[in-house]
Amino acid sequence: MSLLTIRTYGDPVLTAVTTEIELVDEKIRALAYSMIETMNEAPGVGLAANQIGVQKRLFVYDQGDGPCVVVNPVIVETSGEWLYLEGCLSVPELSWEIVRANAVHLKGYDLDGNELNIEAEEYQGRIFQHEVDHLNGVLLIDRLNDEQRREAKITLRERRLELSRRDLDALHQLLGE
Repeated sequence: MSLLTIRTYGDPVLTAVTTEIELVDEKIRALAYSMIETMNEAPGVGLAANQIGVQKRLFVYDQGDGPCVVVNPVIVETSGEWLYLEGCLSVPELSWEIVRANAVHLKGYDLDGNELNIEAEEYQGRIFQHEVDHLNGVLLIDRLNDEQRREAKITLRERRLELSRRDLDALHQLLGE
């Protein structure tokens, strides 16, 4: 297994809808295990396949009871509302209070092809909604109100510019300029 690069805001792979997995084979299993390792190292509680550049409907999560994998997840029912501070590995170091459903019913499959039917509330339900959003090309920023989204984009743009300046400075140093 190996650590994978987590794609961050601005990468177009994060806004594309993923495709269903038709066959869970050794490649998909190896991908899932590498995703778990990457998620743990980040550290995070969930990671969708498109966050590491793979356009497949798969996510991993671990809310403290050990890592789990969900293949072809679908949220079939939601109820209630819950406001909670939420962050994202693809939008590092930023978080916002987001309203999501309090309870969800998630269907999908595990790596052995067994059907999963999970009723989840609060934190686990939020993880499921967040990761399924990723697989549908929806980012945390898309859940913000207009003012929050504008401020978030300004902050992220400033970060990208700062990174570009650092790269340019390093290049100048390397070239002795």
